Amino acid sequence: MLGIDTNVLVRFLVRDHETQFERARRLIRREITAGEDVFVSLLVLLETEWVLRSRYALQKPEIMATISALLDATELRFEDEAAIEETLFTWKDTSAEFGDCLIGAHNRRLGCRATATFDAKAIQLPDFVAV
Repeated sequence: MLGIDTNVLVRFLVRDHETQFERARRLIRREITAGEDVFVSLLVLLETEWVLRSRYALQKPEIMATISALLDATELRFEDEAAIEETLFTWKDTSAEFGDCLIGAHNRRLGCRATATFDAKAIQLPDFVAV
């Protein structure tokens, strides 16, 4: 299994630098051909959402569709895929940030009874409590 960094995933997704896109595509294809998984960590996914939103000005529906498509790719393996799916489900109907939704879902799956926060938007999420 080979983990990829945010910049590799973003280049593969947005294809704004043709040389780096081709290098990312070849790397992913080589791993798949060798029977290896390509691993995307929660940190990489979190950074990817931020880059797509802040640098490429993608809106929530576009980002959700992109992440959903990634989850459907059988050649990619994700850290805590169930938390990512829960995050997308929660995020679609809230004004809270993707990162807060992901933190809450991941913490819940790790056995936390709640996530404490000062964030007014995150307080609206299930299992978040105000400090």
